[in-house]
Amino acid sequence: MTAESPENVLFVVMDTVRKDHLTTYGYDRPTTPGLDRFADEATVFEQAVAPAPWTLPVHASLFTGMYPSQHGADQENPYLEGATTLAETLSAAGYDTACYSSNAWITPYTHLTDGFAEQDNFFEVMPGEFLSGPLAKAWKTMNDSDALRTLADKLVSLGNTAHEYLAGGEGADSKTPAVIDQTIDFVDDSEEFFAFVNLMDAHLPYHPPEEYKDRFAPGVDSTEVCQNSKEYNAGADEIDDDEWEDISGLYDAEIAHIDDQLTRLFDHLKETDRWDDTMVVVCADHGELHGEHGLYGHEFCLYDPLVNVPLMVKHPDLDAERRDDQVELVDLYHTVLDSLGVEGGEPANPGDDAVGLDRTRSLLSTDYREFSRATNGDPGQRRDGEYAFVEYSRPVVELKQLEEKASSAGITLPEDSRFYSRMRAARRTDAKYVRIDRIPDEAYRIDADPEETENVADADDEAIAETEAALAEFEDAIGGAWTDALDTDVSDDSVDRMDDETQDRLRDLGYLE
Repeated sequence: MTAESPENVLFVVMDTVRKDHLTTYGYDRPTTPGLDRFADEATVFEQAVAPAPWTLPVHASLFTGMYPSQHGADQENPYLEGATTLAETLSAAGYDTACYSSNAWITPYTHLTDGFAEQDNFFEVMPGEFLSGPLAKAWKTMNDSDALRTLADKLVSLGNTAHEYLAGGEGADSKTPAVIDQTIDFVDDSEEFFAFVNLMDAHLPYHPPEEYKDRFAPGVDSTEVCQNSKEYNAGADEIDDDEWEDISGLYDAEIAHIDDQLTRLFDHLKETDRWDDTMVVVCADHGELHGEHGLYGHEFCLYDPLVNVPLMVKHPDLDAERRDDQVELVDLYHTVLDSLGVEGGEPANPGDDAVGLDRTRSLLSTDYREFSRATNGDPGQRRDGEYAFVEYSRPVVELKQLEEKASSAGITLPEDSRFYSRMRAARRTDAKYVRIDRIPDEAYRIDADPEETENVADADDEAIAETEAALAEFEDAIGGAWTDALDTDVSDDSVDRMDDETQDRLRDLGYLE
């Protein structure tokens, strides 16, 4: 922390926003004029890497400073357990803390919101009175039983599935304005604050407000295009070039809406004289695939459109410039602590793991990513910061839905496929190596082949060999490589042991027929 360090932090995650659809990163459509202006006074990072390709593990990493296999939050264990969060640390240090989101994963049930004094989840199918009723009973039933615990991930993601049905079509409305309104109210009532915001518009399904649809997808009926990535990935639906163009237009419209709402929040901070005293972080947790590599959505791979994410940071210790050095979203945990002058590392509860400030991971430090100076056991501190690491454990909820879509279309998914695979990757600015437990490894020279079209895992290439070696070191430090393929059976006959009310709730929201 320096004498000029801001007293506040605003941390914004644009859920599912890929970097190359932002005007700020060279996109040829005017999706983000507000972020363009923000970029004029922020550091824009070209090579920011997420620790996973989907929401739950990435947010758990942002809130703990740990890699996914350290904190353990994934769909097979959809909770952040035994770890002290950034919000818990900052609340204990006297900061006002708030989390506003419309993402069904970011709730008290996953413990991602632990430590936030103020929190609200605007996800339209999970109101507070509902969560205190049948769903809460179902949740408790599952968590009190070891046999049923494996189904709890389904409850966490009920909102995501219901979103496909209830947030779609003509009745849909964005929750982002309400998220921004409540953030403004919180900031106005706070002295020193840490405000975390997740904006969900760019996540499937894409049903943007009419104003934005008319600008970016004129004439497109969002109910007529494919909005179910599982149908496409399973081979049950085909999408031609014209439909992909329509999908992209709807996606751009959602991003433009996010941009306008963020501009409204930023303008309010300026009008109330809070802007200069607030560090602002804007990033995506992951991106999205629109047909690249034959995939739709953000599952089953670690390609760059998912993990090389946008990141912009405004802080007086950072120059307003573009940077090409590689950074990791895990580093933002330490950057926030550093900016606010909080050391951290004190467990909020007995037995918790708590990560203290490591200035070699703070963007504000002159020692940033000089990992030879680090003194802890961080498994990602390899070779003086050249490498970023990404982990992907099977998303069992999505996989179950994928199987159902395939089965309905008479398709059998091959067991030895990416759908059932776990993956880990090491990435540097010129090369990436991906270890996969069911299919051959993948590697790419992303400097010469940024679209990752030619797998060079078996090539005699020094950069690839060095990156694979760094991945092996990371795997050793994190507990060993994933070489034993998991069982392909993701069905769960323990549903039959659930009480009737719990089964009815799952049936209402599309998990049971």
